[in-house]
Amino acid sequence: MRGVAIRLPCHYAWVIVAGGVVTTFACLGLGRFALGMLLPSMGHALSLTRAEMGWISTANFVGYLAAVSLAGRMVARLGARRTIVVGLLLVGVSMALIARAEGFVSVAALYVLTGYGSGAANVPVIVLLTYWFDRSARGRAAGVVLMGAGAAIIASGWLVPAMNRQYGVAGWRGSWLVMAACVLLAALVGSLVLRNHPAEVGLAALGATAPSRAPVRRATTPVSRARILAHLGALYAAFGFTYVIYATFIVTALVQERGFPESTAGWFWSLIGLLSLASGPVFGGLSDRLGRSHGMMLVFGFQASAYALVALPLPPIFLWLSIVLFGLAMWSIPSIMAAAVGDYLGPEQTATAFGKITVAFALGQILGPTLAGRLAEGGSGFAGSFAMASAIAALGVVGAACLPQPPRTPSSH
Repeated sequence: MRGVAIRLPCHYAWVIVAGGVVTTFACLGLGRFALGMLLPSMGHALSLTRAEMGWISTANFVGYLAAVSLAGRMVARLGARRTIVVGLLLVGVSMALIARAEGFVSVAALYVLTGYGSGAANVPVIVLLTYWFDRSARGRAAGVVLMGAGAAIIASGWLVPAMNRQYGVAGWRGSWLVMAACVLLAALVGSLVLRNHPAEVGLAALGATAPSRAPVRRATTPVSRARILAHLGALYAAFGFTYVIYATFIVTALVQERGFPESTAGWFWSLIGLLSLASGPVFGGLSDRLGRSHGMMLVFGFQASAYALVALPLPPIFLWLSIVLFGLAMWSIPSIMAAAVGDYLGPEQTATAFGKITVAFALGQILGPTLAGRLAEGGSGFAGSFAMASAIAALGVVGAACLPQPPRTPSSH
């Protein structure tokens, strides 16, 4: 289809966004975050300890880390579209196999593959946005794409309890199979609608003033590449470390420590997903207007408060407030980071640069659930884990305030 214009009521960039929504629904929402809903019933059926639950979550992030560290090479060799499709196929197949797993080792091993597929699909979506959108709209576009993950959280909050009611102790297996089928369908959609570059359909990037051409390597930006990557990576690691503790263990904490029935905890989880639908577009759009630094400061402030409220022995109304704050800010940092990488380094370096800071993000996610699970096993429950997350998020506010301004030279096409 290279060079052939496609006539649509909207710019084809929004079709790319729609394909990105489907991708994040599958690779992030189902491939990673549905685990929080599945852990109580799966852990009971397989007699998993809290530490083993943490290691299963960590296994996913190990695979994710391996994928994002190779993201630049995969995109260079296969192209973004093919990399996304292959990643989704791996996620779907591995999730279907988890449905037949019989113990901790097999679940953890397969979930490494799920994590690899998730990383292989997610990073190229961000790469596509830097080519299809000018800087002035990247934050909002990335935020819309991440709505897919929020929609999947809503779906899993409904699906898992329903399957458990219908099939009892085997319900979690049915949930994995249903989600695997959805991911494989997403792979088909991605193969049909995604395109690597606006030039393939005879268009310019949305917001650009000239027709888009094949990528050209840009001059070195005024901001030190190594310094800005280290700074963004540290902030992304702090986000990964903290949010994954909450996302992995909030349902388990509500059920096992606060005495909520699983169905009520499922409503909490679905509320997080519902609120998160607005988080990416709202905070991504704010970062387009206020700057990436101020946008991230707001998000880390929301999250530090959310973690502190659930860590303290407060009345149930504060649990609702915690969930509202977390949901409203859940996908904001990834959407701002996706835009920030393009702002600082330009589209041509996005795959490699975003892959590198996502390695830091994944390392944070690996450490988060492991340390949180160990703290919970120590006798204090999950309160200490959530308090630790709140302290790290507060440091994130300070780190975001210290971000330099991106170069003034536009990185649009």
